[in-house]
Amino acid sequence: MGSRRKARECALQMLFASDVAGGGRPDELVRAYWEELGEPELDEGAREFATRLATGALSHQDELDERIRSRAEHWRISRMAVVDRNILRLAVYEFLHEPTPRTVAINEALEIARRFSTFEATQFINGILDAIKRDLDRERPQEDAAPHPDEEPPASADAERPPDGDGKTASAK
Repeated sequence: MGSRRKARECALQMLFASDVAGGGRPDELVRAYWEELGEPELDEGAREFATRLATGALSHQDELDERIRSRAEHWRISRMAVVDRNILRLAVYEFLHEPTPRTVAINEALEIARRFSTFEATQFINGILDAIKRDLDRERPQEDAAPHPDEEPPASADAERPPDGDGKTASAK
């Protein structure tokens, strides 16, 4: 597993902890995570990336939730599984605030969902992220984004992802 994926998993754990605990100060959450649970073998760059993702997602949570809400038909954020909503928040944060190519962010989110959630949740997450990506591609295309050297570019990612039904949004079944 690459160090950036491991960093994303650490960020997910921080967001999960914050969500379950009902919030708290991001700096205290990060400090406690790295002192008690953090991965000691993770290099400093990956630790910084994980911290940036977690604190960024927490500080932009309302903006992220609004993007997710706009594409999650018939689903309230509060009714989503804690893991799933935080995977979505991390990916949407990367879409909006990191130079990561959006397709890479989707693929990483799906790999993490496969590890920590269910098959159905992976499809749900894919549908929402694809719809948000399309919205953002229309609003502000990512013309020169390149994968981080520690990440492999997605190989025909669109062919690997199952369609989400109507091609527009993820919906409850």
